[in-house]
Amino acid sequence: MTEREHTTAASCRGAAAGLVTTIATADGMADFGGRLAALLGPGDVVVLTGPLGAGKTTLTRGLGEGLGVRGPVSSPTFVLARTHPSLGDGPPLVHVDAYRLRDALDLDDLDLDLDASVTVVEWGRGLVDAIADEWLDVELERPRATESAGGAAGGGEVPDASGDPDVPRTVRLTPVGPRWSTRGALAALDALIGGGAQAETGGTRGDGAAADGSAARPDEPRA
Repeated sequence: MTEREHTTAASCRGAAAGLVTTIATADGMADFGGRLAALLGPGDVVVLTGPLGAGKTTLTRGLGEGLGVRGPVSSPTFVLARTHPSLGDGPPLVHVDAYRLRDALDLDDLDLDLDASVTVVEWGRGLVDAIADEWLDVELERPRATESAGGAAGGGEVPDASGDPDVPRTVRLTPVGPRWSTRGALAALDALIGGGAQAETGGTRGDGAAADGSAARPDEPRA
């Protein structure tokens, strides 16, 4: 595990419990991103957290398809941020990879157009609060190598299928700020996790989910 992965993993363990689902395949992850896109509008920020290979870019690719933006959507690791304009009358997608950023000031220096765009920040936990007051935290977890008495010599880590895109991933949604704390927003997220996601990917509803499972868009849509 890299130092950045270790820091992110520690941060994940400290995050508040959210809405949880399990997604079985890479296609399922892209589909989940597409359905999440239906809840987003200009001004919304999504923070993607998870180790390398967890499916962050796959989810963003599906989200871009759902928004109807120009593709292809790929990891902007070396350019830091890439804007995908809408092919219709919807908002553009701003896709940020904050892995190489040193601190929150570096993120602020990118001068992102948050108000007019849907912004996705990979590796953004602990940084995005410098540029936004509210966001949706999406944490992805993939299987890790485990110790086994009958595994690798010396009892160390043994290989697993964590690099396989079709090994199930756990997805946890945690709303941050007033935009995602309304009854309508929580109901929409609950429907995403406990409705379509549960039927298609075996998802489960976490503690704190709204009782209303309707698929309505969140209250107070962004201008």
